[in-house]
Amino acid sequence: MSDALNASTVLDSLLYRDAFGTPAMRAVFSDQRFLERCVEVEIALAQAQAGCGVIPGHAAREIAALARADKLDLAKLKAETDNVGYPILPLVHQLVTQCGDSGRYVHWGATTQDIMDTALVLQLREAFAAIDEDLRSLRRILRALATQHRATVMAGRTHLQQALPITFGYKACVWLSMLDRHQTRLAQLLPRLMVGQFAGAVGTLASLGSEGMRVQQALMERLDLAAPVCTWHVARDNLAEALNLLGLISASLAKIALDVILLASTEVGEVSEPFVPGRGASSTMPQKRNPISSELILAAARGVRQHAGLMLDAMVQDLERATGPWHAEWLAVSQGFVLTAGALQQARFLLRGLEVRPERMRTNLDASRGLIMAEAVMMGLAPHLGRQQAHDVVYEACRRVHDGASTLAEQLAADPQLKEQLSAAQIAALGDPANYLGSTQAIIDRTIAASEAIDRDR
Repeated sequence: MSDALNASTVLDSLLYRDAFGTPAMRAVFSDQRFLERCVEVEIALAQAQAGCGVIPGHAAREIAALARADKLDLAKLKAETDNVGYPILPLVHQLVTQCGDSGRYVHWGATTQDIMDTALVLQLREAFAAIDEDLRSLRRILRALATQHRATVMAGRTHLQQALPITFGYKACVWLSMLDRHQTRLAQLLPRLMVGQFAGAVGTLASLGSEGMRVQQALMERLDLAAPVCTWHVARDNLAEALNLLGLISASLAKIALDVILLASTEVGEVSEPFVPGRGASSTMPQKRNPISSELILAAARGVRQHAGLMLDAMVQDLERATGPWHAEWLAVSQGFVLTAGALQQARFLLRGLEVRPERMRTNLDASRGLIMAEAVMMGLAPHLGRQQAHDVVYEACRRVHDGASTLAEQLAADPQLKEQLSAAQIAALGDPANYLGSTQAIIDRTIAASEAIDRDR
């Protein structure tokens, strides 16, 4: 327990780590997984070079059999890394010892960044596989919400004011459409991102002479990665794109979280986060039920956006090997992924058990005493009175509603001009929010169909 309490960031904190991240994503970017990936790359490099006749076949076989991440002296590795500034030379020292006489062929023709970059791409493949599945799970939840509440009428709001009626199913489709686009963006990004790195000191593969390109291709085939068209030691746009995609995903989750927070406020009360005894409780106010998941999503998304910006900064690298921007990536990548995984986890919990209150939505619709239907009434009267006259009649009726306690329907029903044109039932129908939803149902159908098609095309 004492070691666990030594953590100093929320991503590793015993208290906060599962609020802001997930065990699975932390494992992907753990030191253990990173070292395993580095050893995997070193073994694959030896095997590729043996296949190309660059090193002896028996040496590659011994390296594959003897190089072990779980046999590393971690204390020694840390001490040497502190001194060298990078972990690969200390790692190679130990792998050389592990592999005996064949150790002389470990890391043949490679440079530190080749191994670290390729290991990182392998980590990113695993990380994005998890995010891909999280997005698909969350989108299924949103499709179910949209279907269940396609006819649940509520107030649509602009500038925090009631504007026109919508349905909660339509709102869920707006949320869904963002995540659908992110799912597509992720699929488009992966071919650009799943590219390994093996290029030598300045990217020219000079140490392997004429065999450099063959070894590079063979290495990437072993790792199931694409070979780079050109060295990307200092061309970091794909990594920046990856972190900025996380920024987009987490910002969309934050938009959903903010909507839930606003709709869950006491005065609105149209939704609430899933009830779990004690969750969101106050130490002093027993009645409180705070929107904890939404708040955590908002906080995590802010952190991801900072790391996305840092990755853009880290793109500005000098000459053929950078003097510091590469190190900034070490801060941004793992934290950006862990925070995004945490936000996705909180969003799944939030939306899977979201409590939707149609009766409160109806009460809030009626709170304006029919004023939310002013446009609908005006457009309904226009064929009978002309557009401008209809506007003036409804405007005056709205003014009287603002000044008194009557409803818009009552004011219109008492208007002599309208009595000649429309019955009380017709006026009442014009004021029913369910009759002024436009193309809502068609939009819901189209959004759900498009979302399902993304998964079918997987």
